[in-house]
Amino acid sequence: MRIYDISQEVFGSKVFPGDPAPDMQAVMRIAEGGTCNLSAFFMCAHNGTHVDAPFHFYEKGKTIDETDLGHYIGIAYVAEHTGVVTANDAITILQKARETDRRSRKRILIKGKAVVSLEAAKVFAEAGILLLGNESQTVGPEEDSREVHLQLLGAEVTLLEGIRLDEVEEGVYFLNAAPINLGGVDGAPCRAVLVELEI
Repeated sequence: MRIYDISQEVFGSKVFPGDPAPDMQAVMRIAEGGTCNLSAFFMCAHNGTHVDAPFHFYEKGKTIDETDLGHYIGIAYVAEHTGVVTANDAITILQKARETDRRSRKRILIKGKAVVSLEAAKVFAEAGILLLGNESQTVGPEEDSREVHLQLLGAEVTLLEGIRLDEVEEGVYFLNAAPINLGGVDGAPCRAVLVELEI
């Protein structure tokens, strides 16, 4: 069984422009006479590899602790794409997932330098997927991703952002991207992993 860690290391992770960067503090160190090593850290809910809850863009949307864990855990399809994901691209990705393993069309991970267009977001939302993952720190264009977020989060599609799929080939995997249980928060970091399915 092969496990792929598709998460960024938090303190060295890419930070979305304008977001605070993660920071770690050594509270106690054995080398300095402490009884143990103890660390504290500060980070934005959207640093590194993270998930977005509907509350991120909807005032009355579900917070991270209210979202269904079933969205983050299950069979997923990794599709490779570079550039803008159009509506036709989204349809093709969903067809490939369905043909490979019907269960995988509910969780789609896009490998590569890809930007999800509003039209593609509509296709994914209408298809009833549970999760959409991408390697960028935001789904949609970095300069203005609001409409793409609204389209997907409004349909309760969980967003898994900032994943790393360099070592992962296109295909079907088991995904675990459960977020930290943060009450009342708009997003949360997660340790996302893909597990190769045994044939």
